[in-house]
Amino acid sequence: MRLLIRPAFCKFVCLLLLVTVHWVPVWADTIDITPKHPIQLAEYGQLEYLLDPAGEMAFQEVKNSAAFQKLQKQIPNFGLTKDAIWLRLTVRNNTSRPELMFNVTYPILDLIDLYYPDQHNQYHVIPGGELRPFKNRPVNHQNFVYNINIPSGGSQTFYVRIQSREAILIPIYIGTARETYNKLYNDDLLLSIYIGIILVMIFYNIFIFFSVKDWSYFYYILYIASVGLAQICLHGFGYRFFWHENLYITEQSVLWAGALSGISVLIFVRSFLHVKEKAPWANRILTLFIIVYSSTIVLSLLGFFSIAYALIDFLAITGVSFILLFAIMQAVKRSRTAKIFVLAWTVFILAIICFVLKDVGIIPYNIFTSHIIVIGSAIEVILLSFALADKINTFKAEKEASQAIALEISKENEQLVKEQNIILEAKVQERTEELQNSNRDLNIALTNLKDTQTRLVEKEKMASLGQLTAGIAHEINNPINFVTSNIKPLKLDIADLKDLLTRYDQLASSTDISQDLKSIEQFKKEIDIDYIHEEISSLIKGIEDGAARTAEIVKGLRTFSRLDESEVKSIDIHEGIDSTLVLLRNGIPPHVSIIKNYTELPKIECYAGKVNQVFMNVFTNSLNAIKSKKEQHNESISITTGQENGFITICIKDTGIGMSEAVQKKIFDPFFTTKDVGEGTGLGLSIVFSIIEKHRGKIIVNSTPGEGAEFIIYLPLNIVNHQS
Repeated sequence: MRLLIRPAFCKFVCLLLLVTVHWVPVWADTIDITPKHPIQLAEYGQLEYLLDPAGEMAFQEVKNSAAFQKLQKQIPNFGLTKDAIWLRLTVRNNTSRPELMFNVTYPILDLIDLYYPDQHNQYHVIPGGELRPFKNRPVNHQNFVYNINIPSGGSQTFYVRIQSREAILIPIYIGTARETYNKLYNDDLLLSIYIGIILVMIFYNIFIFFSVKDWSYFYYILYIASVGLAQICLHGFGYRFFWHENLYITEQSVLWAGALSGISVLIFVRSFLHVKEKAPWANRILTLFIIVYSSTIVLSLLGFFSIAYALIDFLAITGVSFILLFAIMQAVKRSRTAKIFVLAWTVFILAIICFVLKDVGIIPYNIFTSHIIVIGSAIEVILLSFALADKINTFKAEKEASQAIALEISKENEQLVKEQNIILEAKVQERTEELQNSNRDLNIALTNLKDTQTRLVEKEKMASLGQLTAGIAHEINNPINFVTSNIKPLKLDIADLKDLLTRYDQLASSTDISQDLKSIEQFKKEIDIDYIHEEISSLIKGIEDGAARTAEIVKGLRTFSRLDESEVKSIDIHEGIDSTLVLLRNGIPPHVSIIKNYTELPKIECYAGKVNQVFMNVFTNSLNAIKSKKEQHNESISITTGQENGFITICIKDTGIGMSEAVQKKIFDPFFTTKDVGEGTGLGLSIVFSIIEKHRGKIIVNSTPGEGAEFIIYLPLNIVNHQS
């Protein structure tokens, strides 16, 4: 790679020296077009200029002005200015043909007007500029080319008015039509070759990118494309072939292309030289450059063209210098890619220096110096492509070396592994025996734990059964006592009635019926027959109420007692709640109200006994929470039912002591209880959670200490469909 690059660089420097030898200016006042010199560049004293700061001077005022000054440079270069520039030049035609051509080779001037005299010395104007319709140009070219007619041996004076937001550079060639067209052809050919090189490099690097998947190539493709676009805009190719009918793009294109080329080169440099990894401080500076470059596009869109152009020029100078300085620093550290980058960047910078020296008149303006940026850019693109290719070779060599080292290390490691395997096998055997012993101990502990858990669950069931039995006994005892207490007075009343009936039976054999009837009436008064009738009705009514109450308790018990049913059945959820409350009635204090807010619900498919057990445990938890309050007044347990998205909801809310957030997180854990030791197993709500989970439902707890607790139970309408 070095053998290819070094000779090319030397030849380029030698060529620069040959074409940049300072020519001695010829201070002639008139441009002579002769057969020996059929085309001439208007330079030095052949041009006179006049500045019009307001841009409002009329042609006659300019023509008669004595303020014209001779040009002290080879070609007019006024930089960025808002002034209107007037040029005056005199052309003598010493050829045999009167037809000559006037060629301004800087195609990005906004407005340029050529004032030429006719045969009566009356001046006419040909308006031009990239902001004026392209179709009105006398010659279909990006340069401003005009046909002029000067009689053979005669001379004429021309005036040119220029006004532009870009830097004003006015290279003017006067010559015969043949020579002028030759120059136009040569300029277009050179730019076409440059575009061809750019396209070849783009497609070549696209192929490489898809082959190696290295993002440096992708950023380099963007850089090549943006730099090529910038040159196309600066040399007017884009305006000529693509967007000459679009005034907006014409105004913005040069600025956009300049900003994009600056941004793309900064992104490429960051990736190619690994700036982020090697020098974070430099990465921050490059990022700042990218942000400022982006702001020039915003300024351009807002119409601040002069500020945007000045900012881009400043960024170009400082950015190029910083990139070159950083690359040199990396090259000093023996970075191969940085060395090649410095070489390519140096070529480009030399091209820029020649371009600037040409503009200020230090080196001559010719076809080479006028296209030096294009030439330098093409060489830089080619050299950077070599640098990327060399980067791949470097990576390949480093990869092969690392693989060789890795292979050697692998062999050493293999030997170490063999030695260690013997030791490890012994340790594994020892550890395996320990683990087997530990596993055996854990299995014993697990079996004991399961037995303990089974006993605790049975204890919880027996506690619930004991509570249930006590409640049932108390509930049935009340109506039975009521029936029993009514039997004795009912027997006495029946005995009196039997005695009365016996007296009436004796009337059949009585000899003195009237006397016996009086005796019977007297007996009725003694036993108060009317009261006996009322009392018998009352006693029988009491016995009926007691029997009905007993039947209600038995029915509730039958509904609740489906704990061991394993089949899914369709039940009325309200019936299950009510049966549970019936069995708990004995344990509900008088000052606790049960508030029912039932909504009409369809029957649900569930394990009925298990669901009743859920209600029993939740109601028991709520009653215990209320009984734990130090001060109790009018307490309540509210039950609200509803239906929501294929689920029924049962909300059970109490006015108990409530619970903290920490307790809420653990309330469904097995064996967790807030009761004193020996007062609870901590399995009640754990069983609730497992039953609801078995039904594919869920339970939510909302509680605040001192404000009670709310349990919201969600059960699917059809457990079979929900499980599927």
